Amino acid sequence: MKRFHLVSVTIIVTIVFFGIFRSQTEIFAQQAKDQAENNVTFQWAFGAIRNTDIGPKFEAITRDTVIKSGDQIKFFLRVENKCYVYLIYQSSQGDLSVLFPYRFKLLDNGYQISKNYYIPKGNQWFELDEYTGTEKFYLLATANRLVELEDLINEYESADKSNKITIGEKIILETRRLRKKHRKFKSHVERPVTIIGKMRGTEKTKAAGLEDIADYALEISANNFFSRTFTIDHQ
Repeated sequence: MKRFHLVSVTIIVTIVFFGIFRSQTEIFAQQAKDQAENNVTFQWAFGAIRNTDIGPKFEAITRDTVIKSGDQIKFFLRVENKCYVYLIYQSSQGDLSVLFPYRFKLLDNGYQISKNYYIPKGNQWFELDEYTGTEKFYLLATANRLVELEDLINEYESADKSNKITIGEKIILETRRLRKKHRKFKSHVERPVTIIGKMRGTEKTKAAGLEDIADYALEISANNFFSRTFTIDHQ
């Protein structure tokens, strides 16, 4: 009888051991699969300092919104793997400008992984001028460089004023084509960035001061391609 109990216990322990081993193996395999699929991973923040009746207030922007002349905006970016991120601005007059990368030459050697990029650089902020209307920011992230888009942008920047409208329309059409092309990769994950003591990206409004916009960053993970357009009602 004792021998029977001993054998039974041994069998149970063996089953439990292999069950745990299999579970861990499956977890590691799933993690490896997720990493392979989510080959576009970066941290991102878009913030505004609004002028209010009680003074300037900082707000993290996560969707289309209203911003008024005199308000200030800033972006934060940090790539976590080898991917390429583009931020294109379209003014209410239809003019286009690339806010990131600062220069395409930056892409020749790739971004520095886990380096903080601020747009504009340092402590500067963009301040909205007196020209009101609809303004847009096109955010695109991809596992491979968007060479055709870069060529169009270079053509736009070197063109005379009479040709900029036509080339600008081609640039917007190219962003739409890319979204349509990668529609099957639409799935992505967004989550606050964990830091010691708190979760980044969870606070929505705060008194404007010396806070770092990076504290409001969200981590975005996607398979091959990610895009988002922020539409600003500039009043």
